[in-house]
Amino acid sequence: MLGGAALPAWVLAGLAPARSWALPARPLSFPRDFGSHPELRTEWWYVTGEAWAGARRFGFQLTFFRSRVEAAQALRSAFAARQLVFAHAALTDLQGGRLLHDQRIARAGFGIAEAGEQDTDLRLRDWRLQRDAASGHYQASLPAEGFALQLRFAPTQPLLLQGQAGLSRKGPEAAQASYYYSEPQLAVSGSVALGDGRALPVQGTAWLDHEWSEALMHPEAVGWDWIGMNLHDGSALTAFRLRRRDGSALWAGGSWRAAGQGARSFEAAQVRFEAQRHWHSPRSGARYPVQWRVHTPAGVFEVLSLLDDQELDSRSSTGAIYWEGLSELRDARGQAVGRGYLEMTGYADPLRL
Repeated sequence: MLGGAALPAWVLAGLAPARSWALPARPLSFPRDFGSHPELRTEWWYVTGEAWAGARRFGFQLTFFRSRVEAAQALRSAFAARQLVFAHAALTDLQGGRLLHDQRIARAGFGIAEAGEQDTDLRLRDWRLQRDAASGHYQASLPAEGFALQLRFAPTQPLLLQGQAGLSRKGPEAAQASYYYSEPQLAVSGSVALGDGRALPVQGTAWLDHEWSEALMHPEAVGWDWIGMNLHDGSALTAFRLRRRDGSALWAGGSWRAAGQGARSFEAAQVRFEAQRHWHSPRSGARYPVQWRVHTPAGVFEVLSLLDDQELDSRSSTGAIYWEGLSELRDARGQAVGRGYLEMTGYADPLRL
């Protein structure tokens, strides 16, 4: 995931211009790099997946963001908003044909919002994502407006370091890069609850991304298209592109890892997205490609949304309207080979990071 967020105007007004320097290549170190990196401008932990309650199928997304406010770093007041924490939660109810979504924002500190530095330990009021160091399992608790997620995520595969050993280029200039790793094929257990409060036990598969950077987007970029797909045979596929205003690709990348094998990183020229079908949002007016043909060195795939209306309005927290939802992956013969999430930003308005 490239972020799925922009900053609201009141936050942007207090930000100093982004520093422009290339992130150094360095070995990622764990468990330290599971935690937050407050010296860098922006960071997110992002979990998406599919969960089953009997025959009923759900998609879910939870994201915690941390943003460093440069203009507040030198302030002495304990109330200065040096770090901001945002969070999104979403539940796609395929049987009900609807998307439920909630969002939050707070300054870090005072026991209200925190992003721990030693391991994944994120809190925003009563929302929580925490990693257990002994088992490597994650526990998520997000009681949201109209729904609730109480989920556990158990790793079944090694970490997937994106890009070159965890340093992922996001543009033609070296300064446009991030540190980035994924945990695909997470085993999901726990429960989801809808508006009546009744908890439905679920099982499924999830994908976790953790990414942190100083300056991510090229000035010409208005948004991106991204997929993270868990294949039924245990493989994992990532592909993304950053778009210019005219819809052309500014940069692209991704990775492929077959089950039990090493990861293969894609070069920018090796990934191509071709829109096949669009959906027009009656709320934002944005026109989203909800079916894609994605060309990669690992093969040509079709990506199809399982519910067209999975648009999220996060203007009261991160400032963006974007599309993010559960989708199916098909091979060149049209056979379903996996499921995961498709994310599309910058279609309603240019994204600002």
